[in-house]
Amino acid sequence: MENVLEKKYGLLTAIAMVIGIVIGSGVFFKAEKILVATGGNLPLGILAWVIGGIIMVVCAYVFAIMATRYEKVNGLVDYAEVALGSKYGYFVGWFMATIYYPTLTSVLAWVSARYTCVLLGWNITGGEAMSISGFFLVASYALNALSPKLAGKFQVSTTVIKIIPLVLMALFGTIVGLKNGILISNFTSGPIAKVTTSNPLFTAVVATAFAYEGWIIATSINAELKNAKKNLPIALTFGTIFVVLLYILYYTGLAGAVSNSVMMKGGEQGAKLAFSTVFSNAGGVVLFVFVVISCLGTLNGLMLGCTRGLYSLAARNMGPKPEVLKSIDQNTNMPTNSSIFGLLLSAVWLLYFYGANLVPVSWFGPFSFDSSELPIVTIYAMYIPIFVMMMAKEKSLSFFKRFFMPALAVLACIFMVVAACYAHSKEIPYYLIIFAVIMVIGIIVNKKDQ
Repeated sequence: MENVLEKKYGLLTAIAMVIGIVIGSGVFFKAEKILVATGGNLPLGILAWVIGGIIMVVCAYVFAIMATRYEKVNGLVDYAEVALGSKYGYFVGWFMATIYYPTLTSVLAWVSARYTCVLLGWNITGGEAMSISGFFLVASYALNALSPKLAGKFQVSTTVIKIIPLVLMALFGTIVGLKNGILISNFTSGPIAKVTTSNPLFTAVVATAFAYEGWIIATSINAELKNAKKNLPIALTFGTIFVVLLYILYYTGLAGAVSNSVMMKGGEQGAKLAFSTVFSNAGGVVLFVFVVISCLGTLNGLMLGCTRGLYSLAARNMGPKPEVLKSIDQNTNMPTNSSIFGLLLSAVWLLYFYGANLVPVSWFGPFSFDSSELPIVTIYAMYIPIFVMMMAKEKSLSFFKRFFMPALAVLACIFMVVAACYAHSKEIPYYLIIFAVIMVIGIIVNKKDQ
């Protein structure tokens, strides 16, 4: 086996990764939560989408600057290593490989199954949904591990497909809503239900974090991206701005299709009803199939990063058994052993997500948290030292790139962390205990420290 990844992806794949990983389940999955968090206050919900989008674009732009200067194995780990040294790079990489990638991948497997079950009329939390979740997880792994080039083509094609329902709902939902008055009513009605959180805007912004997350995973293929120093910054900047605009337009179109109260009560059924209302029952079903494909495209992109998580550490001779995890299969040019570990970790986190969030009584007691949100906020906290050191070290950059944008990014990350403290105040201490245990395990198994 060789230990070098080929340059096999172009600019189109990189843009498709950014757009395709971000656009997917979140805009459908979290629309209901954002409305509930704001009590049905549509303008406040749109403000949350705008703030979450600005945070994503600012952070992506700063990493795009770093992408023009550094290229090694895994973008974020590379940047952390350059900014604060190999130990911090290892901690970031270990967190990404053991918590961030597999938690999001597992949630996406369930969300993909959830919308499949809605189409089939099955229970979204029952045995059928979990069986389909496991199938989607394994199928996504097989696609990425056995045929990475096909996985790249799948990513591009699903990105195109997933844009279709969003654009159509944004356009026709808005037109229908203006004609029947629902859109104006939703915008002007104000809160229509009691707000249960201390700060509804913060709670809503944290919810958008899941919908906007995933763009950083595009940096995981920089070692396999042709002309990465040029193409990755373009993909990050263009992709994130495109996503923000499309999300806000879709959310507005959705408000023109059904009332806020229906979306708050119906969840995934509300989204299906919205499509059926605008495009007829048959058209609604077809477009909802596109939604399922959209979720699978996001799952594919997340699994693409998940399979490379431990490899990015092993390539630096760090972590457990680097000589095993950095081996590249000659036939597929994929880190096979790292891929298997990524799948196993995703399966473990899928079981956790089910036991902590889907069963009537949690299996884990107080150690139950929303694994679709808190790991994302953690990564924003990890960005802060990188941005600070960028301002200290990158002396050749202009004032705008060296100080203004990184400082803005630091403020954006701090805002996200503070918002999470309001939104998940009771869960955070127990999540941090789990986080600390996993990070300590990372220290123990790090071969480079032995």
